[in-house]
Amino acid sequence: MTPRLRLTLLGAALAALLPGTAAVIGRLPEFGATIATYGERINAIVPKERHVANMVSAINFDLRGLDTLGEEFMLLAAITGTVVLLRGRRGEDMTDRAMRLPGRAILPRSEAVVLTCRLAGPLLMLFGLYIVVHATVTPGGGFQGGVILASGTLLAYLGEGYSGWRDVVRSHWLDAMEGGGALLFALCGLAPMLVGAAFMQNVLPFGTFRDLYSGGLMLIENLGVALAVCGGFTQLFLEFLEETREADGPDEPGEDTA
Repeated sequence: MTPRLRLTLLGAALAALLPGTAAVIGRLPEFGATIATYGERINAIVPKERHVANMVSAINFDLRGLDTLGEEFMLLAAITGTVVLLRGRRGEDMTDRAMRLPGRAILPRSEAVVLTCRLAGPLLMLFGLYIVVHATVTPGGGFQGGVILASGTLLAYLGEGYSGWRDVVRSHWLDAMEGGGALLFALCGLAPMLVGAAFMQNVLPFGTFRDLYSGGLMLIENLGVALAVCGGFTQLFLEFLEETREADGPDEPGEDTA
């Protein structure tokens, strides 16, 4: 397919989508408009019945928790497929070095970049943990916090280079996090059935409204999502960055690049 043909197909697709996009934008409610009936019902029921201040978390982990469980395993399947495609026969040898292209100079990392990454990395990870643990209190949760935590690991690559990245990131740890998080979420649905409750029915104390440990079973489900998302996205980063390495090559001083 030629570049011109690609651009032609892109233009045709955009032209086909433009009328629908304009129609949707035109029907959006005005800023400050009255909340829809469904939203009003959630705001009225959830704080009293679930002791949760974050309505989004209540929807994800309680009102439509079964849908979220399905989404979790969709993510697991997508990441597993990506890993299978990328990893191939590359293996897990930790002594392999980053690939070098002939004629392309390797620019050393500046001290400013290294310092910034070392300072920002722990702060970003701490912020990600904050977002995760406050899922039932303020906007955030396992999905958002897990992505932030995964993004924080990239600062190790930018600041420490390929060797430093591989020193702190292990694929088998990430496999355990991703699979274990999805399993934990599934167990939150199966465990209540052991005591005669319905699938994913809360069997834990709801706690106090606007307290960090409110929401009952939602806290464990949120933790499972955080582990799966953090492990899954970091696994994706790892596999894509591993595509830059030269197989079966010993490490050499100064070979790693950002």
